Amino acid sequence: MVTTRNVWKTSHAGAIKRLKPSTEELAKLAPDSVRIEVKAVGLNFADIFALTGLYSATPKGAFIPGLEYSGVVTALGDKVTDFKVGDRIMGVTRFGGYVDKLDTKPEHLQLLPENWSFEQGAAYLVQTLTAWYALTELGNIKKGQQVLVQSAAGGVGLQAMKICQALGAHPVGFVSSEEKAALLKSLGFEQSFVRKQPFAGQLIQLNITPDLVLDAIGGEVQYASFNALKPMGRLVVFGAAEFTPGKNRPNYLKAAWQYLKRPKYDVMEMISENKSVMAFNLIWLWQETGLMAELVSQMGRIDIAAPYVGHTFAFSQAHQALECLRSGKTVGKVVLTLTSDD
Repeated sequence: MVTTRNVWKTSHAGAIKRLKPSTEELAKLAPDSVRIEVKAVGLNFADIFALTGLYSATPKGAFIPGLEYSGVVTALGDKVTDFKVGDRIMGVTRFGGYVDKLDTKPEHLQLLPENWSFEQGAAYLVQTLTAWYALTELGNIKKGQQVLVQSAAGGVGLQAMKICQALGAHPVGFVSSEEKAALLKSLGFEQSFVRKQPFAGQLIQLNITPDLVLDAIGGEVQYASFNALKPMGRLVVFGAAEFTPGKNRPNYLKAAWQYLKRPKYDVMEMISENKSVMAFNLIWLWQETGLMAELVSQMGRIDIAAPYVGHTFAFSQAHQALECLRSGKTVGKVVLTLTSDD
């Protein structure tokens, strides 16, 4: 019997409009793999950057975007013993998540907590791994330290704020609107502010001198955050929202100008000021399964609330969901949901 699946696929990177729905055959399940009926798909800025060709890890030729999902185990390869049919899971994938069925290795799956929805499951792994790796592995976060989190109401930002609090640090969140600041305060983060220009002046006015900064914006905001760091301070960069493309494709002239104006850090000055800059791309963890498993285990040992899902779209509305994410107006996670009608 031939098994088919519904997917969103692009013929090649460069324009979001190339992403189109299609149906394809699913190969026979391998002995060491698990088959998943996908129930929800988490969206990430990496999806947009991959579709427009701005992501260094973008596959060559045709590909299916998507890095995380949740669903139900429907079949097991003969060699798989870690899961059983019917298990509710959440998983990560090196692209290929915009689908209603997929086969994967068991080491890329985690059981979904009993009280979590599929939408929350699809919102957990990538953003929490990003926040956890930035804060603990690179940022060396310590109890009592002040942590400045940019885009604090986004998927990664919210998880970072919660992790900081759980580890005894003092998160200070900056966002782009009063609505986002109100959300953060309703979740218990009183040190939440709307970014103002010039940002350097706002930091001075608020007397914010962080030990650690998490930034995925870039530009003047990033540079001002770096300058505000205490001695021994660390700036950890995990994205560059200032390069977010237009509704369909990048504005290459604007991107080139932003690239020329990007912050530049002098290592000799950093030695003198005793500050450091680090940056990373989480996609490389896909092949480091041992480290990924250890990081996920560490994450699971801290007590934080389930992810905040701010926007849900039907699987058939992938373009609307991507535009919602691209707009920069989102709070929490953007998720695609799958039903029998999709």
